[in-house]
Amino acid sequence: MLRSIREYLDQQLRGAAAERDQAQLARVAAAALWLEMTRADGRIDVAERDAVLRSVRSRFDLSEEQAIALVESAENAAARATDDFEFTSLINRHFEQREKVLIIEELWRVAYADGNLSAYEEQFVRRIADLIYVSHGAYIAAKSRAARTSRGDL
Repeated sequence: MLRSIREYLDQQLRGAAAERDQAQLARVAAAALWLEMTRADGRIDVAERDAVLRSVRSRFDLSEEQAIALVESAENAAARATDDFEFTSLINRHFEQREKVLIIEELWRVAYADGNLSAYEEQFVRRIADLIYVSHGAYIAAKSRAARTSRGDL
């Protein structure tokens, strides 16, 4: 009987660890998309890179060291990825709609960070919003919130 209890507890702990691992992978996926935004216009700007780190810290409530480690993981994942679907499918499985909208809002913040919004950046956000099933209205509202905060209106 003790053995069956121990096996049950081991299964539960493995399940909890696997769930934590999946949640971490989903965070890496979001950060990878934010990093991809820094490349969308063909230039990687320091301000955009800093915006990614701020997004990771604030959205996932991480310390500076944890955020840097997550961004490094995201860079590695983005370098190995063949397309954005790898990231968006994880986001679809592990984030709720409200969180997906926040991911889009952070994409806009990264895009606005260098003070120049390109057509390539807009196209990238639209494509990601479509892939994670964020409605056009939520997409526009997220863009508006990000634009206001990038200008310091809030």
